Amino acid sequence: MAKYIVYGGNKLEGEITLKGAKNSVLPVIAATILNEGESIIHNVPNISDVKVMIDILTHIGCYVKMEDGTLIINTKNVNSSEIPEKFVRKMRSSIVLLGAMVGRFGYTKISYPGGCEIGPRPIDLHLKSLSQMGVKVEEIHGFINCTRENLRACDIHLDFPSVGATENIMFAAVKAKGITKIYNAAKEPEIVDLANFLNAMGAKIKGAGSSCIEIIGVKKLYNVEYRIIPDRIVIGTYLVAGAITKGKIIINDVIPEHISSIVSKLKESGCEIEYIGNKVKLVAPKTIKSIEIIKTHPYPGFPTDMQAQMMALMTLGSGTCIVSENIFENRFKHCDELIRMGANINVNGKFAIIKGVERLMGTKVRSSDLRGGAALVLAGLAASGCTEVENIHHIDRGYEAMEKVLNSLGANVIRA
Repeated sequence: MAKYIVYGGNKLEGEITLKGAKNSVLPVIAATILNEGESIIHNVPNISDVKVMIDILTHIGCYVKMEDGTLIINTKNVNSSEIPEKFVRKMRSSIVLLGAMVGRFGYTKISYPGGCEIGPRPIDLHLKSLSQMGVKVEEIHGFINCTRENLRACDIHLDFPSVGATENIMFAAVKAKGITKIYNAAKEPEIVDLANFLNAMGAKIKGAGSSCIEIIGVKKLYNVEYRIIPDRIVIGTYLVAGAITKGKIIINDVIPEHISSIVSKLKESGCEIEYIGNKVKLVAPKTIKSIEIIKTHPYPGFPTDMQAQMMALMTLGSGTCIVSENIFENRFKHCDELIRMGANINVNGKFAIIKGVERLMGTKVRSSDLRGGAALVLAGLAASGCTEVENIHHIDRGYEAMEKVLNSLGANVIRA
């Protein structure tokens, strides 16, 4: 099992250019299934989640070629609408294929992503919404069977602005006769990017980025060439890397409004941040100020996907920080590992209280998820001595060659 060996103490300085957004490219890849032809997608990150999506499309009969950040997909000869369990187990977000497969073929069979248990589940919003649109949903022996019996446009009111549910409704509605409206829709930039991609294919979608999205069904979609937006979470992660090492970095190809909530909190920590065209420049302070409170919320609030990284930064703050996790339960798994490095963190339900310490100490830690794993690497960059981060396959799901990016800025990180 691969691991990172991180030698701390190096100040990060330099300029980097990063690839497109993981949470945008995955649904965009799924969307290509709706078109019976070729899609060319640029700015694609070479991460393991993308590789799983490529494997899925190849398995069902698509032609797929990935080269230098460009993905070419031809879906003309798709010959299956079932997604094997071995793929779904690897990538929870494969649930986004539900709407695309139903929209193209009228039927799909997929296992529960990540082995969801009976009871309240995030995917319930997806299934409820598809049922409202006339899709027959059956849950049998750990699999979800979806059959398009009488697909119809309708008004759907989401109980929570779920990104995945919003995407699946958009997929199913693109070719449904009539007008579908999604109320309390997710507003994330990745939703806007997906709508722009579908519209470039010939869809008619309005309102993406607002709480109400309108989809007018069309009969046919067309070949498309498209560029994925920058990854606001990856950008945020490397900004924190600059801050936690008291460094100075520039990141190219950013969309300022997408990272405004992250930048706002980094400024509260004492960082100097400025935009130069489509670049963002961070200069870290000599002493990291503790942010009074960090609350995660759906976009445009502070993203839950940056909670762990900011917590790593706050472990070295000058005072006390309270983190309130309002999106996911049990998203503080990284806390125990940070405590092993010397952090002072007390978790109580959805709150974590971080009292800054003078320094962290390198030790062996274990990544249990994507963003928590990234946070441990960041902590290792600032720690005294050597930190070994195990289970970095989680990190590979969302960061392309993280060690190479960090080393280009002056870090000393070895993949072993």
